[in-house]
Amino acid sequence: MTVAEAGRMGGRLVSEKYGPEFYEKIGKKGGSSTANKYGPEFFGRIGKKGGRAVTAKYGAGHFERIGRKGGQKVADLIERAKSLESPPEAEETKRETAAE
Repeated sequence: MTVAEAGRMGGRLVSEKYGPEFYEKIGKKGGSSTANKYGPEFFGRIGKKGGRAVTAKYGAGHFERIGRKGGQKVADLIERAKSLESPPEAEETKRETAAE
């Protein structure tokens, strides 16, 4: 078993034992501790550094592409929710109107 496999197995066991709230709790503790140690500006600096690395790896249009993809997904979900909310009579009327 590799170290990576052992780590995944351990993470899975912890997740099953403590649930997702555990990770949220320790994540907040770590974030607060980091902010206290390095200051809140630290997160802005590392975010910019990460953004530059992603741009270098995937190109200048990467964020635009993933933003458009995410926006389309949201639009599709909204349309799907609207179709689930509309009463069956409204759907029948739409079909009759479209057939004419």
